Amino acid sequence: MPKIADIEYTPNPNAVKFILQEPVTTGSSRSYQTAESALTDPLALSLFNVGNVTSVFYMDRFITINKEEDVSWEEILKKLAEPIRSAPSVTDAPKKAETGGGGYVPGADPVLDRINQVLDERVRPGLAGDGGGLEIVGYHDHRLMIHYQGACGSCPSSISGTLYAIENMLREEVDPEIEVISV
Repeated sequence: MPKIADIEYTPNPNAVKFILQEPVTTGSSRSYQTAESALTDPLALSLFNVGNVTSVFYMDRFITINKEEDVSWEEILKKLAEPIRSAPSVTDAPKKAETGGGGYVPGADPVLDRINQVLDERVRPGLAGDGGGLEIVGYHDHRLMIHYQGACGSCPSSISGTLYAIENMLREEVDPEIEVISV
């Protein structure tokens, strides 16, 4: 049963990050956009059942929850703390999205391996610091499709500044013709 060490507001006003004292996963991430997609994950489903939750993202020692825009955090923070405190310390919930993403299979494509390495080293740690993540959805003809998770999933800066920064970084380090598209 994880204890909540801290609650951090993220750059996204509709997302909050619960910092935990114990891990809820061991290196993998879980990302859910609807309660229906979380039916096999008791922790995520219990958070959606609080009401007014639009997405749940968690990994290691943090859980990021996005809420409906017209609901205040004061209304739901305490309600969200209960299912978090009741969760097992390390969950064996089915893996919804691992770090690296559903469209990425290590070793299948050397370009994707390099892209994932750059994302792991230079992008994902910063996104996780703000309660978010990023998965690779696909790559074809110099077009990399990514999906932002957690706080980054509905944050306006992920659609503009962060996306362009990732694209420029990958153009410098991997492929000068790469185009990064958020899906």
